[in-house]
Amino acid sequence: MENTSTEHATILEFRRDIEAQFRHHIREALEVSLREELTAALGSDRHERTEERQGYRHGTIERTLTTAEGTRTVRVPRGRVLADDDTTAEFHSRLLPRYARRTREVDEAILGCYLGGVNTRRIKTALKPLLGTAHLSKSAVSRIVGRLKALFATWQGRDLSAERYAIVFLDGFHLKVRLARRVVSVPVLATLGVTETGQKCLLSLQLAVSEAAASWGAVVTNLQQRGLPAPLLLVVDGHAGLKKALERWSGVRVQRCTTHKLENLKEHCPVHARPEMKRDYDRIIHAGDALAARAAYDAFLKKWSTLCAAVAKSLEEAGLELLTFYEFPKATWKSIRTTNMLENLNREFRRRTKTQASFGTEAAAVTVLYGLVAFGQIALRRLDGAKHLPSFLEKSWQKVA
Repeated sequence: MENTSTEHATILEFRRDIEAQFRHHIREALEVSLREELTAALGSDRHERTEERQGYRHGTIERTLTTAEGTRTVRVPRGRVLADDDTTAEFHSRLLPRYARRTREVDEAILGCYLGGVNTRRIKTALKPLLGTAHLSKSAVSRIVGRLKALFATWQGRDLSAERYAIVFLDGFHLKVRLARRVVSVPVLATLGVTETGQKCLLSLQLAVSEAAASWGAVVTNLQQRGLPAPLLLVVDGHAGLKKALERWSGVRVQRCTTHKLENLKEHCPVHARPEMKRDYDRIIHAGDALAARAAYDAFLKKWSTLCAAVAKSLEEAGLELLTFYEFPKATWKSIRTTNMLENLNREFRRRTKTQASFGTEAAAVTVLYGLVAFGQIALRRLDGAKHLPSFLEKSWQKVA
């Protein structure tokens, strides 16, 4: 037993020595990099006298820096660099900017915890063994989150003229937000694009008072004003406000969500007849090709106009926009006949934000949602059947042109 304890102590001591050497070499590497950066700015090494010299050194200053390997103190060289007007200015490192106390990896780890729903106190507790407490105050976390707001503002107003999306999904979901001193459930209008290679990309997030035509119209107009080229296909549910807004995007093919329409049909159908109605509906949605789907569509209308006129009328409301997906490669049908792709994203949003009883402001709500995608907390995979898209889209874009 005594030998085992001795061996364990020896192993621990060995690990501590290794970690100490590791930290020492990291510090040395940082200091060497900083010295080389200053040398490049001055045009000469220490004690070197050349005509290309652009300033002079004047000592060092100690900075405490928190990295993924822990917190350490490094010596940062100081210097003054010659300016165009023959004056000198204090040199500022790009490798280690002024006031920086943490590396980007550490800030991203802290932000990842925050986006995962962890509050400041728990973040400090979880990262204390690595970062300590001196450089992880509540205000430090707030500053890190503040940078996310700046990134979101840039993303929200970015130019879209150079981006091209073959398919665009539009849908809304609700979050609890404090507005006018009361917590209310407000809709978030989300737009998701699919590139020509099948990669999904979040295009916009916007809180609105309602899903009325004016709100959705503002979303569509904003995308157009930022230069987004018209897609080949818009996938939407049957919301009246969204349907009205799409009139601003004329000439684009529309796919009505087949899942939403099925739910509408159930609402109009007697409970005892729903299984039979669903079987008839599935013959439309799961047909082998467009011709078989159209035949099943006509048969549905003929049958249910007699059995339950409200069901037939509800199907007619969507019309042939339920069948647009048959014009695309068969491997993509499952993905583009519903808004489930965006529904799944919305479900992840709700799951990741359920620890928040409510958001204090509208800006806080959409900023967190953006951060979940931007920092990889929610991954957007490629569209099913993506390999079949490029050749199909090339021919389709040519027809449009």
